[in-house]
Amino acid sequence: MKVTRKVQDILSWYEGDNPGTKANLARILCTGKLAGTGKMVILPVDQGFEHGPARSFAPNPPAYDPWYHPALAIEAGLNAYATPLGMIEAVADRVAGQIPLILKMNSANSWSRLKDQAITASVNDALRLGCAAIGFTIYPGSDDCFNMMEEFRDLAEEAKSVGLAVVLWSYPRGGDLTKDGETAMDVCAYAAHMAALMGAHIIKVKLPTDHLEQPDAKKVYEKQKIDLSTMAARVAHVMQAAFAGRRLVVFSGGAAKGAESVYDDARAIRDGGGNGSIIGRNTFQRPKAEALAMLNKIIAIYQGKE
Repeated sequence: MKVTRKVQDILSWYEGDNPGTKANLARILCTGKLAGTGKMVILPVDQGFEHGPARSFAPNPPAYDPWYHPALAIEAGLNAYATPLGMIEAVADRVAGQIPLILKMNSANSWSRLKDQAITASVNDALRLGCAAIGFTIYPGSDDCFNMMEEFRDLAEEAKSVGLAVVLWSYPRGGDLTKDGETAMDVCAYAAHMAALMGAHIIKVKLPTDHLEQPDAKKVYEKQKIDLSTMAARVAHVMQAAFAGRRLVVFSGGAAKGAESVYDDARAIRDGGGNGSIIGRNTFQRPKAEALAMLNKIIAIYQGKE
């Protein structure tokens, strides 16, 4: 594994971390077709837990097979594969050493009325399965958000102590937030900043719209003339909120949509200085050949070739 000057610079941002954690961050940053560039494309497959198997995999039935997803990520040359415990346990021997794994530590389901998630794995699970990082979701704004934050604090402390990296999904929802507010510019930037404050190495947020949700924040955005006019400008503001770009931020691919919309999102992330995409349903719900072609194009966009 060649650690480039770019990756060395990124690792220097994490001054409080031990060599083991930095080595695992380097594993993620130095794997696949984007190795060494500071850009990442990660495949997350936790949607079966969140939405159910048919909603997740029926559009492309081979995706019911747990091996389908890491095989897709490896063939596409992605940086990492993120998924809950059972999916990793089903393929652990075959995938060992081929791609960095992120063990998703908590999950929800579509039946619960709570804006909360259950912890479904342990740091020891991540170690025995050879993972590079743990992943965790918080819902800032929900009535359960403080419990989720405290759970993350404990798991992140344990993971870092044994040299694992930490990825935090920061998805505002619940409380007084409207549906439009979940992806509002001020809310997404706030979510990224909270994740950075909580010690995440890699932050996952949704792409922001130009909506402003919070009245007090709206006054500041308007007074300071913060640019919301393009997606690239909004991505740049999220990066600014993530310690002036000194934390790695990847953006969710969201619900399934047309290919050109996916490519436009990647270009905006690139042009706004984001670190990449964490994209699931928009790839694994397509036939494999189509998914590979899409991922190749997304990688080419981040390489500046498209």
